[in-house]
Amino acid sequence: MSRTTTARRFLPALLATTLLAGGVLLGQTATAAPASAGVITCDVSKLRADARKERDRAAQLKRLGATAEARKALAKAAALEKRARQCADADNNSKPPLWK
Repeated sequence: MSRTTTARRFLPALLATTLLAGGVLLGQTATAAPASAGVITCDVSKLRADARKERDRAAQLKRLGATAEARKALAKAAALEKRARQCADADNNSKPPLWK
């Protein structure tokens, strides 16, 4: 009895979730802008400069004794560096379209 009750509750919930997710995905594709509408670029040098500023800020906070804030600043600097690396890799590894 426990198995059938669980299945009776689980399957309709799974079906409803699938239908809702499908509706959301279809709605997004209908209203999404075409990919060729605009090229999104990253300013790698600005990202690296921001990461450097965050590292300097973290060092200053550490000297002042605010270790928790220093850890947060270091984490933010690491995230900025990672984003800069991703943008640089994307610029270096992207291929032009076949018709160009």
